[in-house]
Amino acid sequence: MKVHTTNYENTFIEVAEDCPAVSGEIPKPKADVKTIAAIMFEMIRQHPYQYTSDDVLFQVFADKNDLTKSEYDEAREKFFSKGQACLRASPLTKRYGWGVHHNENGKIALFGRETEDYQKLLNDKNLKVVKAMRSSRK
Repeated sequence: MKVHTTNYENTFIEVAEDCPAVSGEIPKPKADVKTIAAIMFEMIRQHPYQYTSDDVLFQVFADKNDLTKSEYDEAREKFFSKGQACLRASPLTKRYGWGVHHNENGKIALFGRETEDYQKLLNDKNLKVVKAMRSSRK
């Protein structure tokens, strides 16, 4: 079975052109249920450069589907047997104003678009810089 990945290395995902947030915003739960954005945010923000994009996307899938730890290996293999949208399509980069840095090992961290670190990463000639996907067609 072919295994797909959403991981990047030495890459910075810039906030989408049509992102309404002027700074990094913390996603709020809806009706006491954690949203996809909230799960992603907590996981990445609390553990910078600990997880890959694949780790985060699978954990969101596992949480939303109430998987037990014993189901993870098989479910992860099946999950990545078909292509998944990468963090360029994440609500964090499209709606909430967060850029995502992937280091040389593919581990990720968040940077609010208002920060100096965001600007440094955006202008770092050693990184591939890609834009997050727009929310609307132009």
